[in-house]
Amino acid sequence: MRSALLGFVAAGLILASGHARAQTYDPDYPVCMQIYGPVGYLDCRYASLQQCRFLAVGRSASCLENPYFAARRKGRPLPSGRDDRRRAPQ
Repeated sequence: MRSALLGFVAAGLILASGHARAQTYDPDYPVCMQIYGPVGYLDCRYASLQQCRFLAVGRSASCLENPYFAARRKGRPLPSGRDDRRRAPQ
């Protein structure tokens, strides 16, 4: 009887806890557009800030760098080909 009660309490706690939010950043693209409004969301499918800003014209939106961009985490250069690492003197 005691184990059944403990099981019901555990199940109740699990169901009563808040739902987890899914990751809203797509790690494949370096730039996201944040759309504002009654149903705001992040749209992470842009290759550059310029592309995002061009497509954001006329919308209530802003462009931002994706903090979860996979290339940045792995130390790969950005898609623009720019390499900001300092070169060792020769």
